This record gives sequence, C-alpha cells and structure tokens, in this order.
Amino acid sequence: MTVEIPVAPAAPARFRDPRITAKGERRAAVALSALRTLWFNTGTLCNLTCANCYIESSPRNDALVYLSATEVASYLDEVRRDALPVEEIGFTGGEPFMNPDFLPMLSNTMGRGFRTLVLTNAMRPMMRHAAALAALNAAHPGLLTIRVSLDHHTPVLHDLERGAGTFEKTMQGLKWLAGTGFQVNVAGRAAFGHEPEAAMREGYARLFAGRGIPVDADDPVTLMLFPELDTAAEVPEITEACWGILGKSPDSVMCASSRMVVRRRGAEAPAVLACTLLAYDTQFELGATLAEANRPVSLNHPHCACFCVLGGAACSR
Repeated sequence: MTVEIPVAPAAPARFRDPRITAKGERRAAVALSALRTLWFNTGTLCNLTCANCYIESSPRNDALVYLSATEVASYLDEVRRDALPVEEIGFTGGEPFMNPDFLPMLSNTMGRGFRTLVLTNAMRPMMRHAAALAALNAAHPGLLTIRVSLDHHTPVLHDLERGAGTFEKTMQGLKWLAGTGFQVNVAGRAAFGHEPEAAMREGYARLFAGRGIPVDADDPVTLMLFPELDTAAEVPEITEACWGILGKSPDSVMCASSRMVVRRRGAEAPAVLACTLLAYDTQFELGATLAEANRPVSLNHPHCACFCVLGGAACSR
C-alpha cells in the first residue's frame, strides 16, 4: 500500500518570521493562560477521503499514527500529577473509532471524571462499536458529547465534499446517537453553499426537525459552523496591535487554553502541539510533555488569522 505523507506547505512571505510580520511589526503571540482542553489526535487514518480535509485524513494517510491507550493514560497521569486545570478531553482524527485502542481511551478518560468530546463522521467505524459505546455512555452519564461532522444540511453539498451516499449514512449514525441518549453536537461549514449563516442554521433546523434530531441549530455550540481553511487565501498577519484594534483578548483564542497530542509516523514518542489545526507545521510542536508545552505560541500561520482571531472559531467551547 502506498502511504501519503502530507507536508506543511511553504509559508507565504508574510508568515516566515515567527516574531516579525512582513511589514516589520511585532507579531502577536499567545501564552497558555490555563490548559482547559487537552486534545488527542488518535491518528490520521479515516474511512473517507474528503475534498478539503484540513488535516488530509484518508484511508492511506497515517502521517499521524495511532496513539495507544497507554500513551493517552500517561498524559492524563501528568494532568493529575501536576494538578493541571484540564476540564475537557477531546478526541479527533482521522476517524477516532478506527483506532483499535479508542474504546479503552474513552473508558479511562471518563473513568477519571473528565468531560469528553469525540469528533466523528458517525459512520461504520463508530457503529461497529455501538453496543460498547452505549454502555460507556450509560456508565458515565453527562460526560460524553459526540460531535458529528455534517458539512451541509443538504445531501448534494455534503456528498460533494465527502462522497456519494455519505450524508444518509451519517444521518443514520446521528439518529442512532440521539435515540440512544447521547449528548450530540453537529459541526458544519459556514461558507459551504455560500449561504448567510442565518440561512444555514434555518436549513439545519429543518433537517433536524424532520429527522427527529434534538440539536438546537441556533446554538453556536450544539451546531458549530466553522470557517473554511485555505493556506493560499490572502489573510492578514496578526500583530500585537490587533488585539486593541479588534477588541479581542489573546485569552479568547484556542492556544491560550488548549493543546493537542499526536504521534508522528517514525517518531519514538508522542509530541504536544499548540493547535488542533496545525498538525504538520513543526514550528507548532512544543515538546514531549504538557509541562514543556506551557510556553507562548506565535500566531505565525494563516489559520491563526482566518480561523481563530478573525473567524472567532474554536474547536471546543
């Protein structure tokens, strides 16, 4: 089998210096104010190959290999040992349910009392674990939220991104989750279909009502609409002056309160990254432990601007 190994694209001229912008201004950096959300990327292998996956997951991409339950446990031990203020554990991929250790990871995480968020396409990999997943949810009521990726409220546009027939398969999984008593959220794409946000939310509301899915489409947490990510887009660099100009606090962006653990193919051990969105850019690799990763992050990537600072988005709330 041929394996695809994504690499970070070459930085545009305006994102080459982590300290100074192309105009010579001081680039914004964000300190870790408190580690509230700890993400684990369970591996980039996925059952789908989407047209515009931000992390290029596919059935062939194992650039981020499967984390083991033992590796996840070691970071949870570090949280407990150092009394870190982690409130939420997030699992992303790839498709987390393809990782053979994923159910033990979930059991350990919720057994320690962490609020837990799982990102999934709710298709066959998840449904293969339906009975065990339902038992875990029942054993730890209120701790688990499943966020299902549903790019658009119509099959045509969703399937254009993820493949023919994927909309209905995801809806079946979503229906099962809701009917089995899981806390369910949905993630869509704000610019998909070129609709205003209000129209997008109205479309999702009609879909959820028609399918009996108890998700409030007006709630920005239960239905998250994420900005598109395009490294070639013309986005401005974020300078220290931007916080005052935009009326934003550095504490409002993800890297002020979250980190992500990955294991790169061929690496001897996992690494801690600044962000869920920048898995292949090594300048955002902060160390092997959470303690080493407690340092400022320079906003030296287009995603920092379009997703976090200007887009106002976050992978968890």
